[in-house]
Amino acid sequence: MADQVTTARAEARTVRIAPRKARLVVDLIRGKEAAEALAILQFTQRGASPVVAKVLKSAIANAEHNYDLDAQNLFVSEAYVNEGPTLKRFRPRAKGSASPINKRTSHIVVVVKEREE
Repeated sequence: MADQVTTARAEARTVRIAPRKARLVVDLIRGKEAAEALAILQFTQRGASPVVAKVLKSAIANAEHNYDLDAQNLFVSEAYVNEGPTLKRFRPRAKGSASPINKRTSHIVVVVKEREE
């Protein structure tokens, strides 16, 4: 039983949302049951909520399909956001100068694990 896989992961790379904003949403679901985490994300009014929910659903689907884990026993064991590549843009300003604009991207990772009975 020690060689049996009890975790599944999913990640979304280069998502066009700032990591700082996405981390606020990811912190809400870390350690929660999978169904409870989906309910929390459904009612969280943040721009990153739909993206994180999609990654969580993908991790649950990976657990069921690839590793034959039961969706009822899953919980979010790891959830984190890393910084992706930054798109650098410039905004014209007074007297012919320019200000930089950094459009940040995120790599969102969610790992679900099966509860031991």
